[in-house]
Amino acid sequence: MLLWFCAMSCLIVWFVFRDPSMDYRLVMVGAVAPDVIDGLGGGARGMHSVTAGVIVLVVVVLATPGRARRARRKRWLAVPIGMFLHLLLDGAFTDTKVFWWPVTGWAFTDAALPTVDRGLGFGLALELAGLGVIWWGWQRCGLHDPRRRAVFVRSGRLALVGGPARR
Repeated sequence: MLLWFCAMSCLIVWFVFRDPSMDYRLVMVGAVAPDVIDGLGGGARGMHSVTAGVIVLVVVVLATPGRARRARRKRWLAVPIGMFLHLLLDGAFTDTKVFWWPVTGWAFTDAALPTVDRGLGFGLALELAGLGVIWWGWQRCGLHDPRRRAVFVRSGRLALVGGPARR
């Protein structure tokens, strides 16, 4: 699944932070990273644990000290935010052994990715819901306008129609 995680993570971040300067591209990268990385490993592993998001968060904070790097920190914090939202949207917290790894032990279980474990029908329903949210966001943010779309592609910023499209 791709559309579900990308659309819903952006929607949640918009409603929580209300920040048009957020880099929503990086939110989406963080939101799909756990399935991409763990999918290469064959199942739910470390990226589906809360530990992975905390490690990425700590790395971003430590790599961007001081006031001079505040904008860079704000930009890159979008990745762990997306990773945490993936855990929520995927229901990863329902598998205690994976979600709390390594607190519950170092060994990985043979747990399938929650995305795969739900089955094709439910996955398609979530993808259609994600497509609906994308359509709504496209309209609400005026991405039919080439200038607004160019701002999003270049900076990852979104602004509601009626507000200025920031550069």
